[in-house]
Amino acid sequence: MPKKPASKPAKPAKVPVHGPQHSNQVRIIGGAWKRTPLPVLSASGLRPTPDRVRETVFNWINHQRDAYWADAQVLDLFAGSGALGFEAASRGAAAVTMVDSNVPVVRQLDEIKTKLKADNVSIMRGDALAVAQSAAARGQKYDLIFLDPPYQQEFLERCLPLCTRILKDGGLIYAESGAALEFDEGDMPEWMAPWEVIRADKAGMVFYHLLKHKGTSA
Repeated sequence: MPKKPASKPAKPAKVPVHGPQHSNQVRIIGGAWKRTPLPVLSASGLRPTPDRVRETVFNWINHQRDAYWADAQVLDLFAGSGALGFEAASRGAAAVTMVDSNVPVVRQLDEIKTKLKADNVSIMRGDALAVAQSAAARGQKYDLIFLDPPYQQEFLERCLPLCTRILKDGGLIYAESGAALEFDEGDMPEWMAPWEVIRADKAGMVFYHLLKHKGTSA
């Protein structure tokens, strides 16, 4: 019998690293824009906080704030998909400043802001550390700061000391990382020493935390 021609190997799926394509989407969990989908760009390092984790985190924040958002000044230093910042805006935060250094990401955030008519949202293209330093120099302070940076680049180690200068008394920080931020007393790094972890959990390989400055803890 004649041999069948060998079938051609399947081409591997292309995984875009940059560009306007989005690989998936997340949804706003609560508030005025509940269930609104947010597209997620296939950009290097972009890792949106999953819906389930965000629901847990905002339950934590609601508990700390008695679900009162009307006066909240919010800073999202690594905005990415905008899932955290738009979630806060959807729930009625007075002002949400969203920062990202990636041009296509910022362009998409602007498009989402326009679509939602999100007047309480400001989008900035810039370096997170530089924006935090500028805010500190101006005396700007926030009630809630989101820190969801790329992992393994020591952003939390560099951002948290700055946050001591731009967080209001009693304010909260949400931080995601590739490792737990809870340390034994003798192993506590200097950059983490001023902070108390008031809530923490893990989803897959992601550790997420709600922090409060020890000087303002109840």
